Amino acid sequence: MSDETDTSPLLVKGTASARRRDLALRIAIPFLVIALMILVWNAYVKMSGVPPYILPGPAAVANAFVTDWGTLAPALWVTTKITFMSLMLALVGGVGFAIFLVQSRWVELAFYPLAVILQVTPIVAISPLILIYAPSTQVALLICAFLVAFFPILSNMVQGLKSVDHNLINLFELYGASRWQTLLFLKLPAAQPYFMTGLRIGGGLALIAAVVAEFAAGSAGAGSGLAFRLLEAQYRMNIPRLFAALLMLSMLGVAIFGLTTLIAWLSLHRWHESSIKREN
Repeated sequence: MSDETDTSPLLVKGTASARRRDLALRIAIPFLVIALMILVWNAYVKMSGVPPYILPGPAAVANAFVTDWGTLAPALWVTTKITFMSLMLALVGGVGFAIFLVQSRWVELAFYPLAVILQVTPIVAISPLILIYAPSTQVALLICAFLVAFFPILSNMVQGLKSVDHNLINLFELYGASRWQTLLFLKLPAAQPYFMTGLRIGGGLALIAAVVAEFAAGSAGAGSGLAFRLLEAQYRMNIPRLFAALLMLSMLGVAIFGLTTLIAWLSLHRWHESSIKREN
């Protein structure tokens, strides 16, 4: 017993060190790969002599990122605002509609196909109608982004609510729990992993839909987002600014993915199998 007691702190210290080393590698390796790609990009531009209006180098893109910040930053804020507002609406609408659908098989048969029709219809095809009937362009962009992000959250939530262990449902019925008690204390917690999957998917799709909707809307002016700035840079052959806007969109997408992944981990890492850290 004394030997085990003496060596246990060393085991704990070794495990903590291994975890820190693993975390450092997870962070360092992607950055090293990105840095290598930038070096290859820079070397190709210098060696090939390609003009900057065809393919600018990393230095030109960084310079455009700094000099055009006053133009690109407000556009980034507009796109970010539309993305997160549409995602919040999709979360509320998707969860609420999923709860409504699972109350009855007949309700699901009647209303679920409507959600499928909205999902499979290309947003570019219906965006002109939305632009006609929406009170403003910003509202139209919000509706377009909402429609794209809505269905993944809805479908994952419906699947989660329908995947609850029937033995547990029977146990709740045995103890006289009402339908709403069963929903609140059993079905919603059990559907949480499915909801988190829908959240991660919906976050990325909301950004894509916001950009595509702005392309379709052709909005311009002071309240325009990054999609218009991309088109503007293309028309003006300002390729470094175009690359800088693309970089902003990529960084926003990565930030959304990281945020939704963090939320999912915080919600699931203490109890769900998909997030529990294993030693073996």
